[in-house]
Amino acid sequence: MIERPRLPDGIHLLERGWLSSNNILICGSAHCALIDSGYATHAGQTLALVQAALDGRALDVLVNTHLHSDHCGGNAALQAHYPELHTLIPPGQAPHVAAWDPYALSYTPTGQICEPYTFSAALQPHTEIALGDQMWQIHAAPGHDPSSVILFEPKSRLLLSADALWENGFGVVFPELDGDDAFAEVAQTLDLIEALDVKTVIPGHGPAFTDVPDALARARKRLSSFMNDPAKHTRYAAKVLIKFKLLEVQALSFDALLAWAKATDLVAHVHQGDRSHASFEAWIDQLVTELVRSGAALRVNQTVQNAN
Repeated sequence: MIERPRLPDGIHLLERGWLSSNNILICGSAHCALIDSGYATHAGQTLALVQAALDGRALDVLVNTHLHSDHCGGNAALQAHYPELHTLIPPGQAPHVAAWDPYALSYTPTGQICEPYTFSAALQPHTEIALGDQMWQIHAAPGHDPSSVILFEPKSRLLLSADALWENGFGVVFPELDGDDAFAEVAQTLDLIEALDVKTVIPGHGPAFTDVPDALARARKRLSSFMNDPAKHTRYAAKVLIKFKLLEVQALSFDALLAWAKATDLVAHVHQGDRSHASFEAWIDQLVTELVRSGAALRVNQTVQNAN
C-alpha cells in the first residue's frame, strides 16, 4: 500500500473522481481559499464537501488554475452560496469570461457544460499570492492549456500542479489538436517543475504524491511518445473526450453517443486529423472498442456504459 504524504496544517485535499478536478482548501488565520471547483454536474457535491471542510467558516477566495470545465464547473454554485467570494482566474481567457463566450472557453466545442460565472481579478504569473497563512508563487504552466498556472509554496515545497503533472502523466495537450506546437511547452513546464525542487505534489486529479522525480520521468516518457507519434496523442484525446461524456452520463446508446460526437466540434475536428481514414461512425466505433478493451467502458448490446 502506498503511503500518501501528510499535508501542511491548514491545507485539505478533497480528492475527487476523474470527472471533477481535486479541490484544495487552504485555511489560515485571516481567510479560507479554494483551488478549483470541479465539474458542473458535481456542483452540489462540491458545495457540500467544501462546507463540511470549512466547519462553519466562510469561503473567502476561489482560485482557478485553468478554465477547463472540470476545474471551474462549480464556480457558479460557490459564488451563489458565498456572495462575497473573491474569484481569481488565469489572465489569458479573462475577456471570454467577462463576455461569457462558452465557445471560446472550450465548453461548447468539447460538448461539456459550465454554468456562467464571474471573476474578481486575474492571476499574474511571476508574482505571489497569499493563500491561508502562506505566500504562494504563481507560475505560468502552458501545454495542457495555454493559460494554465501552477502554485508553489517554497517553505513546504508543496506544488499544486493542476493538469501539468499527475502521478502518471499529464492532461491532453489541447493546443496540439488545433495545430499549435504545444508539446514543447509541456516540456518547458516539466523543466520548470523540476527546477522548483518540489517535495510534494497535489495534482489536479488523483492523490498527492512525493515521488516527483519518478513522476517527471513518466511524464517525459509519455511526452516523448506523443512527440514521436502525434497521431497517438490525437487518438488519445478523442478517447478522453468520449470517456468524459461517459463519466457525465454513465450510459447511453451508441446512436446517442454518435449523435453527441457529430454535434461536438472538437470530436469532428480530431476525426479529420486522424490517419485511419475511417468513416466517422466507424471511427467512433473503433474508439469505443479501444475504451472497452482498456477497461474504461463497457458495451452491452447497443448501450455504451462507463467503467471505472
